[in-house]
Amino acid sequence: MKASSSPQRRSYWLKTLHQWHWMSAALSLAGLIVFAATGITLNNAAWVEASPKVQAQTAAMPANIAAMLVERADGPDKGPLPALAEQWLDQQLHIRIRGRTAEYSPDEVYVGLPEPGADAWLAVALPGGEVEYERTTRGWVAYFNDLHKGRNTGAAWSWFIDIFAVACLVFAFTGLFLMKMHAANRKATWPLTGLGILIPLILMLLWVH
Repeated sequence: MKASSSPQRRSYWLKTLHQWHWMSAALSLAGLIVFAATGITLNNAAWVEASPKVQAQTAAMPANIAAMLVERADGPDKGPLPALAEQWLDQQLHIRIRGRTAEYSPDEVYVGLPEPGADAWLAVALPGGEVEYERTTRGWVAYFNDLHKGRNTGAAWSWFIDIFAVACLVFAFTGLFLMKMHAANRKATWPLTGLGILIPLILMLLWVH
């Protein structure tokens, strides 16, 4: 009975591991391609020369909205813009402030608007309400590099990175167990696995400084 149960147990675990392995591979495939490709571009930034493009706009804020900012400037140094001011700025400048923190001073309100692959800011002069907006973009490579780093990407992308990392771990560990189960018929399994561990370890100890 024990002899017959062992092949059945092995078959069960092989089937289960294969199922989890291909599912995690499917979930992490797009992310693995993007993160591997951007790993190359980040490590070899000199290969891709960015040509920053600057977009600048000016506008005159309505007096009633500027008065709200003047009143708000008497409070804490940092905080969100009044809803009406944010709505007007979004529509006038074709941007999305999304409740970002503004910095208040008696003569100016400043809002930093960084995003993947770009940096932007706006300033509202007080009490007149003159608006100055500037956005500098660095191209698609910079955009994907910032996605790789999670730079200015927001909560949704942060959650994606965490879920993607879990899928990669499942992919890696199910692959490890599958290698163990097939190792008897594949003699190069453990030498190659050991080499994959040894190479980065030697590089870290001897050449990374």
